[in-house]
Amino acid sequence: MYDILRQLEEKRAEARAGGGERRIQAQHAKGKLTARERIEILLDEGSFEEFDMFVEHRSHDFGMEEQTTPGDGVVTGWGTVNGRLVYVFAKDFTVFGGSLSETHAQKICKIQDMALKMGAPIVGLFDAGGARIQEGVAALGGYGEVFRRNILASGVIPQISVIMGPCAGGDVYSPAMTDFIFMVKNRSYMFVTGPDVVKTVTHEEVTPEELGGAKVHTTKSSIADGAYDDDLQALTQVRHLINFLPLSNREPAPPLATSDPIDRIEMALDTLIPDNPNKPYDIKEVILKSIDDADFFEIQEDFAKNIVTGFGRIDGQTVGFVANQPMVLAGVLDSDASRKGARFVRFCDCFNIPIVTFVDVPGFLPGTSQEYGGLIKHGAKLLFAYGEAPVPKVTIITRKAYGGAYDVMSSKHLGSDVNYAWPTAEIAVMGAKGAVEIIFRQDIGDPDKIATRTKEYEDRFLNPFIAAQRGYIDDVIMPHSTRRRIARALAMLRSKEEETPWKKHDNIPL
Repeated sequence: MYDILRQLEEKRAEARAGGGERRIQAQHAKGKLTARERIEILLDEGSFEEFDMFVEHRSHDFGMEEQTTPGDGVVTGWGTVNGRLVYVFAKDFTVFGGSLSETHAQKICKIQDMALKMGAPIVGLFDAGGARIQEGVAALGGYGEVFRRNILASGVIPQISVIMGPCAGGDVYSPAMTDFIFMVKNRSYMFVTGPDVVKTVTHEEVTPEELGGAKVHTTKSSIADGAYDDDLQALTQVRHLINFLPLSNREPAPPLATSDPIDRIEMALDTLIPDNPNKPYDIKEVILKSIDDADFFEIQEDFAKNIVTGFGRIDGQTVGFVANQPMVLAGVLDSDASRKGARFVRFCDCFNIPIVTFVDVPGFLPGTSQEYGGLIKHGAKLLFAYGEAPVPKVTIITRKAYGGAYDVMSSKHLGSDVNYAWPTAEIAVMGAKGAVEIIFRQDIGDPDKIATRTKEYEDRFLNPFIAAQRGYIDDVIMPHSTRRRIARALAMLRSKEEETPWKKHDNIPL
């Protein structure tokens, strides 16, 4: 019996060693942790239960039968994050470069199936070189099986991908279908075709970092939702995010007790809006002063900065926040901001997370580049996302709400439940100057008449009271009471139910 137990421990030790000490040291030399080290940081201490530790590939081509390592390049299993169930798989770069084989894919699929059956999030840690070339179509078939499960799980359980090294070829499409992607700066990259292929086909000289590094995907492509300095910071932040999210679409997000009173008054908000309507202010200050303990997890912080998206809590309950940012492009909506906002709103709706929207938007960004780039369709994505979402929605107009952008930003007309405005709100088709120059074109040559007409327009339309008279605004509130009014509105909406026509699925403008 002791011999059998000793053999088991030896086999476990062999599996835990991955590609061996030399390759582990090489991983550390690059500033990267191993797959198992990453899992230990992600999950609660001692909670990880590993599956399929002894699985090996079944390939016999190109001498592969002589190259087997228990685990086959991916570590899979489950554990807890702050006591809540989470499934995880971590590519092991020390074994065949983390490349995906048929059995490697089967291990991931088993965990995906369990996560879906149990209704719990799944986190994928990627550090791999793509498909295992020696297995050919068997590896490609494995990718297809993983992809199909990503699709089945979408909107049912949260799916999070963390890119911690190379992620190329077929490996990029699984993360692309998950809810959130995070990267590690200067150590991770994502691309469909690598620099060598790019050079051959297009004759472009480009480094992996320039082609698909964290900076590219957080600022230009919008593929990644955030990037962190090292493995430790990335995994710690993923734990932070999971704390905001429900386990599945069948469960509420976890409440977190707070000593922050819901009726806290923030007098600083009464003087936040500048007297000059063209002067910016930081909308994040409004968010931070409205949420519990100023704990805000921002999504896509470095992309389309003219709109802010992220998670916070009010009265201990998770809330999704969307806000125009006057500090960037005056808070105007463009194609990138619209896509960013729409993606976030749809995630919140999938998982029954209430949405609070702060509005200060002068309209849509004009210009040929926007129009040629499909601004109409991209703007419609945000409009569609708000309009189809039956979750509780609260909207606060802080300053400008002009033109079609007023409608798009969770207006009462799109089904927002509670709409408030600060006294500084300006709700109109456009700003006074542009409106007067159109309505009173004949007076453009007379500065005095234009000044008088502008004042008339401002008094008539650049305030929240016309909208309030029509019921489009439920109340004009004091800025300092914003937190209390949001908290009370969300509490009132907690039991909201809204029926929508039966459909197989919608056809959002993509």
